[in-house]
Amino acid sequence: MDAEQYNQCVKSHSDALFRFAFKNLKDRDEANEIVQIAFEKLWLHHAKIDAAKAKSYLFTTAYHAMADLWRKSKRLTEMTPQVEQEKPTSPNEFNGLRQILHNALARLPEIQRTVILLRDYEGYSYEEIGEITHLNESQVKVYIFRGRQTLKTIIGSINAVI
Repeated sequence: MDAEQYNQCVKSHSDALFRFAFKNLKDRDEANEIVQIAFEKLWLHHAKIDAAKAKSYLFTTAYHAMADLWRKSKRLTEMTPQVEQEKPTSPNEFNGLRQILHNALARLPEIQRTVILLRDYEGYSYEEIGEITHLNESQVKVYIFRGRQTLKTIIGSINAVI
């Protein structure tokens, strides 16, 4: 990959990479940091990376950077004596369907949220998701199925959406 291909890659994939990080982290600054880390690593290894595989490399790098962040925050959370409990949500607390979906996604385990976002929001195939998350295709399908089932349970009936 040369500098021109790298610049094209930044133009093509930075928004999608930011959306992916932001949907997982719920923090603009952290999402921007993840995007920066991914593109920095891409540039550091640009001589070894085929331009056609740059998107997959970026999402894989971002996923691993987020996993590191989650592990770090989990250690910090475990050290905190009182962890704030999630309040049950009711339909009256939301402005619309988008907010309901965002809150439901936030309640999923990290891996389920990640594979669902990659599949449903970014349009990756099961094989590509497996490459990004280092899971086999069967595991990806299981996590997506379980995540969707959990979302269905969280959202509940149509009355929760109205």
